[in-house]
Amino acid sequence: MASASKVSILDYFNIVFEGENGKIESNCKACGTRIQAKRSVTSNFVTHLKRKHQAMYDDFVKRKDMKREGYTSASLHTSYITTGVNNRYTVPISAGVGGGGGGGAGGMRTLEGGVGGGSGGGVSKFDRHDPRQVLISEAIAKMIVRDLQPVSIVENQGFRELLQLLEPRYTPEGQHYIQSQLLPAYAYQAQLATRQALASAHALSLSVDLWKGFTGATSGYLGVTCHFLTSDWKMRSALLACLPLTGCTSGNRVLSDFDEVCHSHGVSGRAFRIVADPFSATATVKPCCLPGFLISTPLTSELQEDDKEGLDNGNSLKEGMRNGHGDCGEERDWEDLWEKGLGGCRVDCFSRCLEQCIREGLRCCPQLTPTLAKAACFYTYITSAVPPEKLSQVFDSPGLTTGGPGNTLPAAQDWAAQLKVLRRLLDSMEFLEELSGPGELALAVSERALLRELTDTLEPFTEAWDMLHGDRQSDLQTHRHVSISLALPCVLGLRKHLSETSTPHCPSLLAGLSQAVENHLAPILDDPLYITATTLDPQFKLTWSSTPDWHRQVLIEELSKYSTALNLTDPNTDLHSQSQTPPDPAPSPISPLSRPCKLFSFIKHRPTTQAKSLEQELAAYLREEPTDEEPLHYWRRKAIDFPQLAQVAKRALTIPACGTAVENIFTFAERCLRPERGRILPKNLETLIYLKANYRLLWTHS
Repeated sequence: MASASKVSILDYFNIVFEGENGKIESNCKACGTRIQAKRSVTSNFVTHLKRKHQAMYDDFVKRKDMKREGYTSASLHTSYITTGVNNRYTVPISAGVGGGGGGGAGGMRTLEGGVGGGSGGGVSKFDRHDPRQVLISEAIAKMIVRDLQPVSIVENQGFRELLQLLEPRYTPEGQHYIQSQLLPAYAYQAQLATRQALASAHALSLSVDLWKGFTGATSGYLGVTCHFLTSDWKMRSALLACLPLTGCTSGNRVLSDFDEVCHSHGVSGRAFRIVADPFSATATVKPCCLPGFLISTPLTSELQEDDKEGLDNGNSLKEGMRNGHGDCGEERDWEDLWEKGLGGCRVDCFSRCLEQCIREGLRCCPQLTPTLAKAACFYTYITSAVPPEKLSQVFDSPGLTTGGPGNTLPAAQDWAAQLKVLRRLLDSMEFLEELSGPGELALAVSERALLRELTDTLEPFTEAWDMLHGDRQSDLQTHRHVSISLALPCVLGLRKHLSETSTPHCPSLLAGLSQAVENHLAPILDDPLYITATTLDPQFKLTWSSTPDWHRQVLIEELSKYSTALNLTDPNTDLHSQSQTPPDPAPSPISPLSRPCKLFSFIKHRPTTQAKSLEQELAAYLREEPTDEEPLHYWRRKAIDFPQLAQVAKRALTIPACGTAVENIFTFAERCLRPERGRILPKNLETLIYLKANYRLLWTHS
């Protein structure tokens, strides 16, 4: 191991790969630039610092000079921490960027009960504009955003001690600077990036999320998300605004704020559809859960008792507010305002309607509650009694992990996650009983039969839910765009499943689910928008149709409304009067040899190629076999063959079938930042939510 006193240019870089013959690849610690070189030839690294980071280069030269003149402290030759009595720690100042450079003689710092906030034993602090200072400040801001932490965390003594230990030369930024300058600057950058991307978007749709969970001056938030298609057929989403709602906010005020957000981002009149749930539908901030199936530790060790009491098990359907539920005025008044303001371009969230069917179905079968409660008790018992290595044989799978020290099971707070746990429990019941021993908590044969009917009946609903939402354990700002082309086949599949299912132990569950599907999902089957979106998905086309001729006619009529070849405007709403699809690319230059002249008079004229009609394009498209190719990739490749269909596809596929990233963030904030749980609600929560939802715009390149 190299001595800590050795001054090396590689101290300023992170080595990410080391190959044969001393070849290395490193990332600059300040800007992340990848540099390749040999360990013995470091001129590339020195040149990079000299050109890009003058302050770091000067520090390197200074340290080299100090080493040459013998000024380096003997403490720099060690890399240890000695622990003595009375909690006294002697911490050496290490060389390199991550450790304090060039400390004075006797560069040891004695810490009593912690690091303290001293000057680091004479270590010179970074300049305010030093790349390393800026990089650490940005990392702190990213942490605050990703975890929705209050900005006041930077004033905590323990946090400052940690910073002092990790980088003595860093000068901690104050709460006021981060809250009033750094975070607003990042928000401004995200707004500029969003407006620039939307200016060239080929098609876009909007989602409106209303959420109330806290009491006080800020009673809730309005989120407006844009889903847009880039010129290279890449789907992107960006949160346009997260606005606080104060007091008793009226429907007119919400619509006014929504219009202002659209105008400020240049999307007024451009939205193909607006996803906003009806106010008469139920969409509470509390997740829908299996009634009585409240999993306790270790599965939900981070949940408090008030969280468990707040879970919606299908018995309470009008608590809280999200996507249009409020305490101000009647729901019917809100619904009228919503219809008047958004018109015919409003689309209900398919995911929300699917969840509503689950709620109503579970509510119709109250006999499930005691059996599910007993199953939850049995699960809690085995996770504490069975060794983790044995438990992993049952619960180790995608979305499920085992418990045990340092490996806590995820908190299953929605019906789909709980159903997976229950199904795995039933499949391994004999094995688990052998491990834990029979007891009063063991499920009887009739109880197992009832739970098996429940899992079998809801299995297709779970499949649809997973297709819409993917991995619910993934980071909240990760974006998955699932279009409404999936909705119609899901409804047909659920209908068929329910008609073929028999539930002798819980017939009321089957009846409730069937009725809910007919009320909330069946209208999708006759909606021209969903018929069009599904048919233009290359994996479906018209393979789902039992009356293809009729659906083909519906398609022709719907496609004619939006086809740019017919130069028609959308008659559905005044919110988007004219298509904003960019003009077709300029035609290729004509060869001068193709011009008519006497010399080539003997050559027959080529017949003029007639543009295909909409009907011809549709017929040719449907003649092709369905493919599993990703829809946007397919239409990017086929836009030349089917230009009119592609123009409609790029609009229809922007409509999301499930909730937005900000909706998940709302749920996270409501669960983790409740004042009654002792958490401090950030004063600038709307800024943190905005940055968290737009995280990819600022801090990733994907």
